[in-house]
Amino acid sequence: MKLMKLFLTLVITFSAVFSPVFAAGEMSIDKDNGIYHIILKGEKIKKKIKFVTSEDLITNREAHQKAKATLTVNAGFFDPKNGKTISYVVTDRITSADPMFNNSLLLNPFFRKNMNKILNRSEFRVMQCGNKFEYSIVSHKSEVPFGCALVTSAQGGPLILPELKMEEEGFIVKNEAGEVIRESASVLHKTSRTIIGLKGTDECHILIITDENPMDLYDVQKLCNELKLDRAMAFDGGSSTSMNYKDKIEVVSKGDGGGRMLKSFMVVY
Repeated sequence: MKLMKLFLTLVITFSAVFSPVFAAGEMSIDKDNGIYHIILKGEKIKKKIKFVTSEDLITNREAHQKAKATLTVNAGFFDPKNGKTISYVVTDRITSADPMFNNSLLLNPFFRKNMNKILNRSEFRVMQCGNKFEYSIVSHKSEVPFGCALVTSAQGGPLILPELKMEEEGFIVKNEAGEVIRESASVLHKTSRTIIGLKGTDECHILIITDENPMDLYDVQKLCNELKLDRAMAFDGGSSTSMNYKDKIEVVSKGDGGGRMLKSFMVVY
């Protein structure tokens, strides 16, 4: 009898620790060690992904409710002072956010000097190629493959896999001695993160790295390799890191519970 009780206790404990937070055919969400791991699988869900922007800055929760989405996470970079984008976003085949209309970006001496790097940062794309939809993670200026049309996309950066491109995308600047003299988006510091990656052709992986387990981008690259992702990139992170799943899960970073006001979002219907 004692052995039976012990066995049942072990089974219950194992289930509590390793059961997914949510699992269904197209989407699964697990949480382990302060990290939500979301997997979007199959062809059908590719049509249900959309990147959206808000004219005024709003919280992830507000975007989630407005879109009536199943899942909403934060996406590209923006200027909190003027509410303008620093990342390109395409919604329903139309550019909905263009950093070239951000005067603060254009007037900033550092940004002007590094404009080519900033405007060509990595982006996540959903494309329609004939009757099929495809994912890709490429630099912004990369050509859309022949026979394909860009349906929706959001720029972020830097690229994490297959190689980390912090300097190439203007997130760090080094002097002639190789010392870092400028850092953006806390890429070298441990903070919360929103990461998106690909495994094969049909799996999109989203990592919401919460305040419980902050990481720098070297940590993130190691994690993405452990998950055997083929390509991965960062979206905005730190206090922007946000997630809402239905009305069941909410992630808000470093705030009073209301969440940071944001510009762009990835929504999944």
